[in-house]
Amino acid sequence: MIKDLETRFRQVAPAVDFCSMRFSRWRSESVSVRQLVPDPVHRSENVGVMITVHDGGGFGYAATSDLTASGLKQAADRAAAWARRSPGACVIDFRKVAMPQNTGQYEGPNEQPWESMSLADKFELLLSISKQLKAGEKIVDWSAGLWHNEIESLYLTAGGGRIYQRFHMVGPKMRATASSGGQSQSRNLGGFNYAQQGGLEVLDRYNMRQAAPQLAQEALDLLAAPDCPAGTMDVLLAPDQMVLQIHESIGHPLELDRILGDERNYAGTSFVTLDMLGSYRYGSDLLNITFDPTLPRQVASYGYDDEGAKAAKQYLIRNGILQRALGATVSQARTGLPGVSDARADTWNRPPIDRMANLNLEPGTSSLDEMVAAVRRGVYMRTVNCWSIDDSRNKFQFGCEWGRLIENGKLTKLVKNPNYRGISATFWRSLKAVGGPETIVMGTPNCGKGEPNQSMIVGHSSPACLFENVDVFGGA
Repeated sequence: MIKDLETRFRQVAPAVDFCSMRFSRWRSESVSVRQLVPDPVHRSENVGVMITVHDGGGFGYAATSDLTASGLKQAADRAAAWARRSPGACVIDFRKVAMPQNTGQYEGPNEQPWESMSLADKFELLLSISKQLKAGEKIVDWSAGLWHNEIESLYLTAGGGRIYQRFHMVGPKMRATASSGGQSQSRNLGGFNYAQQGGLEVLDRYNMRQAAPQLAQEALDLLAAPDCPAGTMDVLLAPDQMVLQIHESIGHPLELDRILGDERNYAGTSFVTLDMLGSYRYGSDLLNITFDPTLPRQVASYGYDDEGAKAAKQYLIRNGILQRALGATVSQARTGLPGVSDARADTWNRPPIDRMANLNLEPGTSSLDEMVAAVRRGVYMRTVNCWSIDDSRNKFQFGCEWGRLIENGKLTKLVKNPNYRGISATFWRSLKAVGGPETIVMGTPNCGKGEPNQSMIVGHSSPACLFENVDVFGGA
């Protein structure tokens, strides 16, 4: 089919300044067990193409699931018609945008294919884990699950560009909720959709087969724990919390289309302005944030973005200083500023926009024990529970599932409902220590953005990090 699509596109591509076709096929399957009862298996397949046209300074696109020659021709004609109508009404004269014309291919890892384990064996694994999660009468809800995505894409340009890519993604899920005396506490594996590229080998990277007893016991222990105390103190954040902190208070503020105002109506703006790039102190000298879609196992890795730009690692923040924003080819042309290869669409019937891919906090040199030892009074927090952040991605608060007090350099009392708040523009400057490579965990929050909405898988990795003088409070 790939070969036939390429032939058809070359036949129907209109004579315009630029024309591309992006084909994608998503196959997904999820399997889960709740309270020892298997849930219905969910499978889906989504296939189609989008054709994009630049002509005379205008821009247009049209999508179709009709992959016949006539279906592609109709989509190409609609895209060209919109391009002819839009000169002077676009955010930029598209004659000034030099679209990539690369050729290449990329395939992510897949050591133990999803299909190598039967559906019956997947359910048997989840039932075994589910039995371990039911660690006592106070465990009132418990579940375990797996999901898999296979994505195949082909990007063609009338000028000779051709990029073929294929990805496999696997994610485990696990949760135990304990209840007693009118209160409940939950523990989740990773809290926010652990996932990596690969096959079933991903489950062992997250210790899924062994994690259930500890997770259930932590939920039970939290029932008897006191609320986290309030006050200004040091906060040590585990990687499964750091990935969301990075996502919300670094990733979103640095999206170039958001800085330019494109997301104002839906998802807000940014406290970051264009004049900050290259000079603004975003964090302490220990803060180094990279955009890196070249890491094979991380979930948002690829060889080329959805507009054909070659993937490359770039520093967004180096030694605390803001270097560049998350802007793809069009946003770079609009501003004249450097960006990254981050034009991404969540499916074939949505246009690529500026999106986070693998946005990572580079490791430091501190061990977890060293960071604990450096704290006189503080709290160690793990696993996001809830959060809120304002429209400019500046003021925020986060709640975590699990906390432990740090007193005079030692981990002491377990506490529940630990929360902290801050302001992005100053919070990252309080970064006091960054964990070494041995503390890194890869996480993958799902991210909603764009009108119409696109729900995108985005990858993050982070070590544990220590912050000083943070506003901490307790309570659900």
